[in-house]
Amino acid sequence: QPAKCGACGPGYASPLDAMKGKYCPREEVVYLPCIYRNTGTEKPDYLATVDVNPKSPRYCQVIHRLPMPNLKDELHHSGWNACSSCFGDATKRRNRLILPSLISSRIYVVDVGTDLQAPRIHKIVEPVELFWKGNVANPHTSHCLGSGDILISCLGDPSGNGKGGFILLDGETFEVKGNWENGGKVPPLGYDFWYQPRHNVLMSTEWGVPKALANGFNPDDIERGHYGCRINVWDWSTHTYIQAIDLGKGSIPLEIRFLHNPDAAEGFVGCALSGAVHRFYKTEKGDWAAEKVIEVPRKKVQGWLLPDMPGLITDILISLDDRFLYFSNWLHGDIRQYDISDTRKPKLVGQVFLGGSITKGGPVTVVEDKEMQSQPEPFVIKGKRVPGGPQMIQLSLDGKRLYVTSSLYSGWDKQFYPDLIKEGSVMLQIDVDTEKGGLKVNKNFLVDFGKEPDGPVLAHEIRYPGGDCTSDIWI
Repeated sequence: QPAKCGACGPGYASPLDAMKGKYCPREEVVYLPCIYRNTGTEKPDYLATVDVNPKSPRYCQVIHRLPMPNLKDELHHSGWNACSSCFGDATKRRNRLILPSLISSRIYVVDVGTDLQAPRIHKIVEPVELFWKGNVANPHTSHCLGSGDILISCLGDPSGNGKGGFILLDGETFEVKGNWENGGKVPPLGYDFWYQPRHNVLMSTEWGVPKALANGFNPDDIERGHYGCRINVWDWSTHTYIQAIDLGKGSIPLEIRFLHNPDAAEGFVGCALSGAVHRFYKTEKGDWAAEKVIEVPRKKVQGWLLPDMPGLITDILISLDDRFLYFSNWLHGDIRQYDISDTRKPKLVGQVFLGGSITKGGPVTVVEDKEMQSQPEPFVIKGKRVPGGPQMIQLSLDGKRLYVTSSLYSGWDKQFYPDLIKEGSVMLQIDVDTEKGGLKVNKNFLVDFGKEPDGPVLAHEIRYPGGDCTSDIWI
């Protein structure tokens, strides 16, 4: 572990220690779940270990693959058994990666402590445990708690209906302890969450009804109320659902991020379909509110599913010093960097196109665009024209390198980017100007998941062994 302070647990004492501390090493390997569901290849999903050390002879290569024992799990997001929330506890180690399966509802606990470069399966929590003990399914985001337990948000109930509940795992045995939430009130939908004990709050978001989104996106499902529009506010100490903040019908708020400073009573949420980023904050009354601070205008198009194409903001993150906000527009194809020194007035300081649906020479013609004069060029790196658009992002601890992958979720990849299914996704790296802002693609970095031994695969969320911007919470 990077922390060297006598009686410390995992992670770092503060976000700035993680960013600038002398024990803050450069990332050398990253872990990515790789998905075969919906690709036509009947193989299990696996966890890939990729070498990202420029001094290594295996730079940009997959150096290990850990296949799961089942087919069609749809591995998606991952979390840790312990993070900076347990920093003061020397008995804790960040040595298990928690891998929930979005579709099968299995949860894999992976041992990354024995051999950092060759993870192995430690335990499997079968779906029936979630069904029986929590009446929930489709687990999504996993965060460890200072108490030692692991909290996982869910999208639905065992029948595929929407239900924004949570499950608690014991941090030592990984047994399902039951639900986290108390009382009868639970939001109709679930997705991501972040908690902030100093303000006694947990915030969760909403994607959609699992059985509606499982095989693709149908715009009519917005009208039917099958997609989310709320930030849900929970009382941290009593585990009760206390408030809903409506961000507008069909907005689909996905990733939610508090500022890293544990005293901060504000953060940001990215809304996929409305193309808006909202700042949420604690009011003088003590409840919570939100205001739209960024909007990505829709583009009028021909040759696409709808006449208006949203940017589709899918992932957002905040640098550890709370200075920059980053997000990806999966459909338009760009990644943006905003200076959030003034959280109410984010300033666009960096932008780069990495593919997307509106590139020149493709099937889509842009007929009206409020932001750009012309359609972007196709994105080519090392001679490869990259299919899909930028999706999951992860920032190095020092804020200087942004890693990007291109798969959203196999059911939607297949619909919006059929070439992504055929060719596999990629991982790219962008160099960040942390002084003035600015993004530039590293032309020497490409991990092509189209060249995997069992055929093209969809690589998703990126994690570093020592923790990162989107998994560590300070309390």
